[in-house]
Amino acid sequence: EYDGERNSAGERHGRGKAQLPNGDTYDGEYEYGLRNGQGTYRFKNGAYYIGEYLQNKKHGHGIFFYPDGSKYEGSWVNDQRHGYGEYTYANGDTYAGEWFNHNRHGQGTYVYKETGSKYVGGWVNGNQEGEAELIHLNHRFRGKFLNGNPVGRGKYVFDIGCEQHGEYIQSEENKGEEEEEEEPSSLAAPKWKATEITKLTLWTPSEKNAPSHSEASPAAAEAAAADEAAEE
Repeated sequence: EYDGERNSAGERHGRGKAQLPNGDTYDGEYEYGLRNGQGTYRFKNGAYYIGEYLQNKKHGHGIFFYPDGSKYEGSWVNDQRHGYGEYTYANGDTYAGEWFNHNRHGQGTYVYKETGSKYVGGWVNGNQEGEAELIHLNHRFRGKFLNGNPVGRGKYVFDIGCEQHGEYIQSEENKGEEEEEEEPSSLAAPKWKATEITKLTLWTPSEKNAPSHSEASPAAAEAAAADEAAEE
């Protein structure tokens, strides 16, 4: 069951390999009988963790490979994703940012692989919440989010050089509880009500791509806004 170094009291201490009763294995460092330091833990379901341990718990920096092909690399505290970390999902989406008690929480950037769209902003307990920017190929939305949906006043900024101001009217549908697995939630989108279109009030050159060659008009802008709202 255990092959490795022990201290004078007979406890696992130093480097060793262990086969656990449930079929999992651990190869790494021990202190006074507990996993402590650097090690690799392999679960019988195919998942495995390479990183730091403190008193038998994932603690410090580590990489966790999940059975579905997703991966988390970053900070752990007391067996939880906590601090800064990057998660690559099974569908190719990525999240890079802050974590708290295993959930996306704080500031972070979520990139949708299929569309290339990017959410940059606040998170609360795994949900998009707070000030944020949702960036698409040739336009972006700036405003506030709640439970993964845009809420209240905001604006769409189009690369052709105009802004559409308006407000999101929240739908009445309730949201179900999220599962433990890290996955984006798909919810009924609230309705966007445009109020005015103006020239750009402020342009920040960060992450700006070359302007799109596609034709756009206020009507097209409205359609693009509706498409964007439906995307999430």
